[in-house]
Formats: sequence, C-alpha cells, structure tokens
Amino acid sequence: MAGKIPFSLEIDFHASPQLLFQYLSTPSGLSEWFADNVNSRGEDFTFIWDDSEEYAKLLQKKTNEKVRYRWMNDEDDQDDCYFEFKIVVDEITKDVSLIVSDFAEEDELEEAKMLWENSIGSLKQVLGAS
Repeated sequence: MAGKIPFSLEIDFHASPQLLFQYLSTPSGLSEWFADNVNSRGEDFTFIWDDSEEYAKLLQKKTNEKVRYRWMNDEDDQDDCYFEFKIVVDEITKDVSLIVSDFAEEDELEEAKMLWENSIGSLKQVLGAS
C-alpha cells in the first residue's frame, strides 16, 4: 500500500477570520456544518454522524489562524495524517481564504475533495458567506 497522499483546497470567504475560526475550532461551531454533533473533552473531539462516531485529537490551534486535528483510528498511517483548517488574510485586499488540508487514498482523492467542497459549501451557508 502506497499510503495516503496529501491534498489541499483553497476557498474564498466573505467572513471575518474571528467568526470563521469559531466554526472551525469549537464543538458548537463544527456541529453547525461539519457533523451532526460534536463533543470535546480537552483536546479529544467526538464527531457524530447519524449512527457513527469518529474520534479526533486537536494537534494545533492558533487563534484566528489555524486548527489541526488527527483522526484517532486504527490505521497504520494515522500518526502521519491530519486534517487542517488554515485561515489566510491577504495583506493588501484583506480577502479571507480558508485552506483545507487533508489526506486520502489515491483512488479516493476526487471523492475526498468533493466531500470537503460540499462541507465548506454548508459552512458558507451557515455563515451567510456564499
């Protein structure tokens, strides 16, 4: 097995970095667009969809700039793989972009990108930033 390959998507947002960060870093914010429900205990997050639960650990958090999580599954490459939200503000135009980084198997790459695009579309709707 070749392992998972990294990819990233950059999406423009019409929202403040502070507001966007709340939706990327808090259980209540993530519950609005990413999962049906999200709970956390310190750095341990539980993401709930329908009847399934996934667990993730918060690896990095830099206020209004970046959040990185790692899925806590039993896969061999779990220590190398993470998903990250990075907020970038253009110095001149003050335009806000969200960069989503994740990993996927090569044959699941397009599906993973589409999944993120749909999720980010939901986030834009919640923020009224579409």
